[in-house]
Amino acid sequence: MSPTTQQWTPTHGEPYRPVPYRPERMPAQESADTAAHLRGRMDERRTVRRFSPDPVPEQVVRDAVACAATAPSGAHQQPWTFVLVKDPQVRAQIRAAAEQEEQISYDGRLGDDWLAALRPLGTDAVKSHLTDAPVLLVVFQQRYWLGPDGTKRKHYYVDESVGIAVGMLLTALHLSGLAALVHTPSPMRFLGHVLGRPENEKAFAVIPIGYPAEDCEVPGLIRKSLDQVLTEV
Repeated sequence: MSPTTQQWTPTHGEPYRPVPYRPERMPAQESADTAAHLRGRMDERRTVRRFSPDPVPEQVVRDAVACAATAPSGAHQQPWTFVLVKDPQVRAQIRAAAEQEEQISYDGRLGDDWLAALRPLGTDAVKSHLTDAPVLLVVFQQRYWLGPDGTKRKHYYVDESVGIAVGMLLTALHLSGLAALVHTPSPMRFLGHVLGRPENEKAFAVIPIGYPAEDCEVPGLIRKSLDQVLTEV
C-alpha cells in the first residue's frame, strides 16, 4: 500500500520546524543478513541493451519512481521530473533523434580515447532499446524552480541530487525484477523539445525498462572488488 503523503509545495526562507524521527532499530544480525542479501542481489544487476517486448507491470515502475523520489536533495528542493513515455510515435521520434546524434558521435565527435573506452561494451549508434523496451522513462533535472507566474528560484546541487535519485531508481527496478539501461545521448536538448518540457528542465537520462530478451547478452566485465573501492584511514 502506498504511504499517505501531504502535497508538497516549494518552501523558501521558512523557519526550521523539526519533527520526531524514531525508526525501530534493526537487530544487528538481521541488519548484517539484510546487507549481505542486498549485496548479493545488487551484484546481479547488469545494464541491458536487448529487451523483451513483453509488458511489465506499470505499477512496479511507478513504485520505483516513488522510491527514487525519496532521494536526498540539495535544500530538499527535489529537482527532478520523470516522464513516462507511452506514445509509440513519440518513442520513435526520440530514437530517430538519438541515433542521429549518436552517429555523429561515433563518426568522430567522441574522440579516439572515448571510442576506445567504449569498445569493450560493444555499443554503437543503433539504439533499438528506445523502441523495443516496453517502458521508456526520461529523467529531467530542474535547473531552477519555475512558478506558475514565471517566478524563478535557484536550485542547488542539482546534478548530485538527480544522480542519487537515478541510482535509487535503478536499485528499485532491479530488486523488483526488472532490467534497465541508462542512456545519455549527447547532446540531449531534443528531448525537452520532443516532450514539451518547460524551460527550467534539462534532460538528464533516458532509461528503457523491461525484461531482458531471451537472446540477451551483456559484456563479460569484472567489477572492482570491495578493497579496490573502499579505503580506511
